[in-house]
Amino acid sequence: MLVLSRRVGESLVIGGDIVVTVLDVRSDGVRIGIDAPRHVRVSRSEILEAVERENADAAAADDSVVDALRKISPPPPEPPS
Repeated sequence: MLVLSRRVGESLVIGGDIVVTVLDVRSDGVRIGIDAPRHVRVSRSEILEAVERENADAAAADDSVVDALRKISPPPPEPPS
């Protein structure tokens, strides 16, 4: 991990097209701005971790959950042969 010291208004450049700027420093945290191309996803790590956890929980659904979902939306009738 690279550790840098920056002051308000100072930036760092990642890969030539991503700019991270320190906007404000407060007692409870630091506000940063990220300027990146649209195709680059920028996400907070705690959000990604929460989504991964929820996806794992959903994938681990047991038969009772599947049965409950079937009762909510029964499968469409099979077409006549």
